[in-house]
Amino acid sequence: MKRKLGMLETQFFAYVQMRKLRTVRAGDLVASVLQLAPEQERKLLSRLSRGGLIARVRQGLYLIPPGLPLGGAWTPSEALALNALMEDVKGRYQICGPNTFNHYGFDDQIPNRIYAYNNRLFGDRTVGAVAMTLIKVADARLGDTTDVVSWDGERAIYASRARTLVDAVYDWSRFNSLPRAYEWIRNDLRQKRVDIEELVTITLRFGNTGTIRRMGALLEREGVKESLLRRLDEALKQTRSMIPWIPGRPKRGKFNRRWGVVLNEPT
Repeated sequence: MKRKLGMLETQFFAYVQMRKLRTVRAGDLVASVLQLAPEQERKLLSRLSRGGLIARVRQGLYLIPPGLPLGGAWTPSEALALNALMEDVKGRYQICGPNTFNHYGFDDQIPNRIYAYNNRLFGDRTVGAVAMTLIKVADARLGDTTDVVSWDGERAIYASRARTLVDAVYDWSRFNSLPRAYEWIRNDLRQKRVDIEELVTITLRFGNTGTIRRMGALLEREGVKESLLRRLDEALKQTRSMIPWIPGRPKRGKFNRRWGVVLNEPT
């Protein structure tokens, strides 16, 4: 980590702070009052990034701290890192999975990375010390969100509480969220933290066949009124195949033929 700044580094921070820049791109310093040569600029930005004084978003794009990080390295907040990455590719995103499970109090485990559905990028990325898992989805799978303000004032977009519950059933294999999600949904319904009609609407909008079948079986067991169950039922095609209530367990148990689900709960 670089601690002592040379003249060029000092001039760089004076320039970006005077201009109140949040990011610097390759070429910005060449055309600036600093008048750096391209190779000189590249080496400066690389040196500052390796020293932990700025954060590399991607090759040629760097996040700049609002103030000089004296005595230690700087890393952006999760919200700032994710927003910068998505702004660069002109994408939309919403934080999901383990982060929203923790945010809404379903799970007390604090994730060591941020998970986000988005319509541009797929795979793992790192910005500063912020590790991300980006899950590329179609535009139609983005929606039903809420804004959360980070500690640095940066706005982050989170999946709503109801959308988080649906995602926990829909994306169970990625998030390892079944059968835990069933209890989360039961508790939220009983404590009226989530509206049942909203939950059904979001299931129909963002769920797949397996999500609708599992959610239908769950809500029927919870005594939800028939008119809402019928909305789910009407979205399904007739089938003789059965899916497990708890994926990964043998399909042994009571058959719910209306929803095509084997209730393979542990005894």
